[in-house]
Amino acid sequence: MQILAVSGNYCTDKKPAAINWIEGRGKSVVCEAVIPAKVVREVLKTTTEAMIEVNINKNLVGSAMAGSIGGYNAHAANIVTAVYIACGQDAAQNVSSSNCITLIEASGPTNEDLYISCTMPSIEIGTVGGGTNLLPQQACLQMLGVQGPCKDNPGENARQLARIVCGTVMAGELSLMAALAAGHLVRSHMIHNR
Repeated sequence: MQILAVSGNYCTDKKPAAINWIEGRGKSVVCEAVIPAKVVREVLKTTTEAMIEVNINKNLVGSAMAGSIGGYNAHAANIVTAVYIACGQDAAQNVSSSNCITLIEASGPTNEDLYISCTMPSIEIGTVGGGTNLLPQQACLQMLGVQGPCKDNPGENARQLARIVCGTVMAGELSLMAALAAGHLVRSHMIHNR
């Protein structure tokens, strides 16, 4: 018997693996933002200090205690999967594409502003082929300005889509972490008996 394969599985396609976290795979993206203290208080209904505490205890310590590989985040996989389905990506690529570490720190002259970053080293994504040929998914890609190949700079649409994914993950992380820090998530679960 002769066995022939394109991959010896060292690439660990669609499987969690430290190598994708360490070396990266596909696109590697870092998104960061500074949220003014006033926005943290008035819009997110919490404090920078509370957000930092939740991030350390949940995303960093909790994930480390669980032995996570690349899962130092609140729910990156939810956002990655939603964007992937909407944009014609292989939803199974969520396994390594959701590798993400979310960091939250105090920032600004009084250390009351909130600095947040999401580092995603292995976003496997494209804008040509597969599900990107489906009309609804093409419409989503077109709405984002990344449908099809980039004629002037090959690969740029895929790189831009990876940046969009990371930015969207960061927005989701900010929202969920604020809900946790303010106690909104727990209260809503108690009210609705979930």
